[in-house]
Amino acid sequence: MEKSIGEYVLQWLNNLGLEGDTSIYVKNAIMLVGLAILALIVNFIAKQIILTILHRIAKKTKSNWDDILFERKVFHKLSHLAPAIVLYALGPIVLDIYPVWALVLVQASKIYMIVIFVITLVAFFNALNVIYNQYEIAKNKPIKGFVQIANILIYFIGGILVISILLGQSPAYLLGGLGALTAVLLLVFKDTILGFVGSIQLSANDMLRPGDWVEIPQYGADGIVMEITLTVVKVQNWDKTISNVPTYSLITNAFKNWRGMEESGGRRIMRTIFLNVNSVKFCDEAMIEKFSKIALIRDYVLGKQKELYQLNEQDPADTSISANGRNQTNIGVFRKYIYNYLHENPLINKDMTFLVRLLESGATGVGIQVYVFSKIQAWVEYEEVQGDIFDHLLAIVPEFGLQIYQNPTGADFVKAIK
Repeated sequence: MEKSIGEYVLQWLNNLGLEGDTSIYVKNAIMLVGLAILALIVNFIAKQIILTILHRIAKKTKSNWDDILFERKVFHKLSHLAPAIVLYALGPIVLDIYPVWALVLVQASKIYMIVIFVITLVAFFNALNVIYNQYEIAKNKPIKGFVQIANILIYFIGGILVISILLGQSPAYLLGGLGALTAVLLLVFKDTILGFVGSIQLSANDMLRPGDWVEIPQYGADGIVMEITLTVVKVQNWDKTISNVPTYSLITNAFKNWRGMEESGGRRIMRTIFLNVNSVKFCDEAMIEKFSKIALIRDYVLGKQKELYQLNEQDPADTSISANGRNQTNIGVFRKYIYNYLHENPLINKDMTFLVRLLESGATGVGIQVYVFSKIQAWVEYEEVQGDIFDHLLAIVPEFGLQIYQNPTGADFVKAIK
């Protein structure tokens, strides 16, 4: 029968003159120290040599997925298995005369290896998410929620295996016992389960993507989606605050996604100029002459005047009274001016809804509404385009004999008194 390592060491000590209990104690000490040194040597080889070689190879490759695995320390975490395998394989041999301690070492090695496997797999899936996010499809189909579910399952399975080792029971036995705790687990993981279902629906229906501008009134969120996780959607509001919205709430509650606007090629400008009704009038000859000098509406004014003159000739009446015949109005000419002014603006999208309309008059006067789309979508630049348009329109209103409507102020009352 072949001798064990311990017997060889003991024989060597006996040859040196050590016998009895002393030789046994020294043998055990040598074996333990040797095991520790061997574990340290294997750990050094795994981390300092093998990892270094793999890192250099990864840097030379054209793909970056291996670099990401190193950045996430997947291989570094995996290297911790090397000393654990040594302790698991050689521990019972070294502690052959101490079966209890040998069993403790083996079980501790198993638990340690399970923990290493768990953290390595979690790191791997997180790295996989980073790699996936570099592809174009990630903008439409993020997988972070699924990665989180996978990590939860890994932790759960790892926990079951560790508990089964500590209790000395089969994992199947523990899983069978969990059936009675199903209701409790559903209650504890309610948000996680709802978030998982919500993230699947958001992804399957393409309702939300990172980078979308959303408005969620129920949570006071109005800004850009930063991240979609298993339990929350992170929205950076325009004031730079962060709103964390439960993922499942986006399925049960209404929210507005501005992605359609961003993909359409335009951003809506809808604003109304309110005019004093008392300033609306028919155009006299002096006004027609003045308007015909404005380049943007010269052809319109002269063409419209010729058309109306011909219509009035067909049905002669006393044109000294404005109600007889047809005449141009200053508000109608102004409306046409706005239309032509916007049509000449290169920053306005003419392929989308283009409307300048007269609204119903009321307590705030009569309104002319501009309903067009800007080619510029970025917020700051869009506001600049909109501001330039209405700066001009508000300034040009008096040229048409019209007045902007506004509620009287203190200065107006002072003038009235004087």
